[in-house]
Amino acid sequence: MACGRVGQMVQRGLASSAAAERISAAEVRSWRSALFSKERDRQRSLYPRIEKIEVTMQGPGLQGTLLVMNKGLSTPHSCARHLTEWHLSSAALALVDGEPWHLHRPLTRSCSLTLLTFKDNNPQLANQAYWRSCAALLGQVLDNAFKEEYNVELLQIPEVPVTAGAFCCDLMLDPRLDSWIPSEENLRSLTREAHQLIHKDLPWEPLEVTPPVALEIFSHSRCKQEEVEEKASQSPSGTVSLYRCGDHVLLAGGPLVARTGLCSQYEVTALHTVGEGQWGLQRRAQGLSLPFNLTAHHTVWRKLKKRAEKLVEIQSSAPSESVTTPTPPEATPSSS
Repeated sequence: MACGRVGQMVQRGLASSAAAERISAAEVRSWRSALFSKERDRQRSLYPRIEKIEVTMQGPGLQGTLLVMNKGLSTPHSCARHLTEWHLSSAALALVDGEPWHLHRPLTRSCSLTLLTFKDNNPQLANQAYWRSCAALLGQVLDNAFKEEYNVELLQIPEVPVTAGAFCCDLMLDPRLDSWIPSEENLRSLTREAHQLIHKDLPWEPLEVTPPVALEIFSHSRCKQEEVEEKASQSPSGTVSLYRCGDHVLLAGGPLVARTGLCSQYEVTALHTVGEGQWGLQRRAQGLSLPFNLTAHHTVWRKLKKRAEKLVEIQSSAPSESVTTPTPPEATPSSS
């Protein structure tokens, strides 16, 4: 029944796609961010009275630590503030009763809580969330990198393992840029934009929403509406996960880390043309990064970068044909 309602909403959204072409990218970002805030505030209003919950901390040196927190308001990050500065600055992700949980997602019940860092004995969950977050950051950069007259459509973020050697962000550029091949300077410009967001140390704000809310937020994007429908059908709760960083709202296939400042070494390494997809000529932007408390010697970094420049093949989104065409001199990212 829920899927039927989603389908109806998608059809209504498709009808409005022509109007979306007349709205600037900045206006779309503002629209999405405003609706995100509206839904966040609505959800917070569901807890008019402060109820207490008990949070039992797990992890080295924390066994037996019991925190009394506020239901629906307190987050794992709030709990970290009651511990040490190291816990507050190093935590990247949390486990709530064994379930991966974003650090800024409210706690709704008494639970056990483990704070995860990149230096844990088994950092797999934190590393995968980090890789996913780096891809989200790259998408945010690309969404704002081109002049207003060029449309940029971010596609679903591929779930790529860290062992692939690069994180990925799939996108579709304005058809006028179909023959554009980015230069090394273009990639350096994108890297600089990413480092500006990292320096701002912006939080990724999580929000679980119902499909109709997500469809309204992404009413200017046909492919995002289809992604909402897909994610809702795969979710046991029927909801979808949204995140906001600054004014950029995105869909995510899993939890992100707490903030952009957890990134340190970060470089955009490639922007490949992978071929015709469902929505047009598909590109795959790739990058390489290490978190703030892990560093690589410059010789090691060069080797990792060389690997990250190679196209990451993703079976589920393989295009029907590859495309390589020359660069038009006028089609370059803005240098803002």
